[in-house]
Amino acid sequence: MATLNDKEFKERLAALSSAQQRQVAARFIHRAFALSGDLRVKAAVEAALRADVSETELAGIAQAANAARVESYTQCGKETDWNVQAGHFVAKAAADCVRPIAEGQSLAWDAAMLIRVARTCGAASGDTTDHKEAEAQYAILDDFLSK
Repeated sequence: MATLNDKEFKERLAALSSAQQRQVAARFIHRAFALSGDLRVKAAVEAALRADVSETELAGIAQAANAARVESYTQCGKETDWNVQAGHFVAKAAADCVRPIAEGQSLAWDAAMLIRVARTCGAASGDTTDHKEAEAQYAILDDFLSK
């Protein structure tokens, strides 16, 4: 059954296990990785995509991903460079994706929203491509659930 709106999308994401949420979130981030380009973000996404990733691995990768997030945040304050802003939101999504998931947190929903904000920042920088991020995220979730 295809996901048609954010209400269904959020409900389906909330029904996933923590590991599944991490994997779906990583797919959302992977799609927007070009907005960041930071290798620490890439490492976080690659680890989160793996079903067999250990908590120890995640802890080490989380530190590096958080460093990327902090560095991108400090760059945002220098000037209003929308590309840097976009990279910051991708880095934040990646850092969140590999840290321990809090009770009741919808990691995948949070990542989806951060990536949508990143796309909005990318559009503000002059990228006039219509990404239709929400529909792409629905398709990623539907594909994940069909396997």
